[in-house]
Amino acid sequence: MSRLSSCRDRELPDPRLAHSRTPPRRSAVCTSARERGVALVVALIILILVTLIGLAAVRGTTSQQRMSAYFYDRSVAFQSAEAGLAAGAEALAAGTTNIRNCGQGGEYCRSNPFSDPNLPTTAVVTVGGGSFTAAANATGQPQFVIELMGSYADPDSSTGFGQSANAAQYGAQGVSVTALYYRITARSGDPALIGDRAVVMLQAMYKQ
Repeated sequence: MSRLSSCRDRELPDPRLAHSRTPPRRSAVCTSARERGVALVVALIILILVTLIGLAAVRGTTSQQRMSAYFYDRSVAFQSAEAGLAAGAEALAAGTTNIRNCGQGGEYCRSNPFSDPNLPTTAVVTVGGGSFTAAANATGQPQFVIELMGSYADPDSSTGFGQSANAAQYGAQGVSVTALYYRITARSGDPALIGDRAVVMLQAMYKQ
């Protein structure tokens, strides 16, 4: 038969023989081998739990660092796209010739010109130099596309379609005043060149 317990002798003092020279009695104190095995299992379980908590903390920290990097990258891309939009407005005011006709008599244009397969390569303008030079932390130079959306009535005119109930000529057939409307679409950079970095696209309508 296998031994299920281990014993060791322990001296037990006898209070009646406190002043006697008689040697104390000896008693066997037994420790079960099964109890020692349970303590080992409990220690292993605690070690596993501590390891799992540590791994969860490392994973959470890594996820927060990735989110912070993404928000920072998107903020830089947004500012770059705004610079591209401003550069497009400046080019429109200067009378640029890289304007795509999407108005009356023009071609059909998608809401996102950069995804339009019919967009001419010459219509995409990459901002370079001047006051719109991208910073070192940006993905690259922004781009913009200017499109002519057509000639429509000017709602800001004081005559014709712009009359209000307080106008002296309200109800009369006024002079129709029209204006040219342009759409400028800007993005922070070319996705084919910036890889997995954030890309932000902005659009604005301009009247001339």
